[in-house]
Amino acid sequence: LVQLVESGGGSVQVGESLRLSCTASGVSSANDLEMGWYRQRPGKECEAILTMKSDGRRYYGDRLKDRFSISRDNAKNTVYLQMNNLKADDTGVYYCAAAPTLHYWCPARNGRVTEPPYSGQGTQVTVGS
Repeated sequence: LVQLVESGGGSVQVGESLRLSCTASGVSSANDLEMGWYRQRPGKECEAILTMKSDGRRYYGDRLKDRFSISRDNAKNTVYLQMNNLKADDTGVYYCAAAPTLHYWCPARNGRVTEPPYSGQGTQVTVGS
């Protein structure tokens, strides 16, 4: 079973920063998995933010790349999402997913652990003005 656990969400003010973390457990190495971040904002379609393979290749995120960046520590099976200059419109649930290949469409946010795409339960990010 592969479990993804996110952390780092919370409430911040407009213009502030947050760093989200997602750690995969249940695997000796997540190097065969692409790991990434998605978000569900109120009243809007779920969207892919950024994903990253263990070799450093990054996907998606053109719209957010000026403010958001992704990194990963393969030794820790962890992927990070650095979010800067947050806006009220960034408010939503952010969740992590992992699979041999991720896509621009959102995997279900259901804490799936038995087979890919694996997903976390999500962490709330609230940006107040």
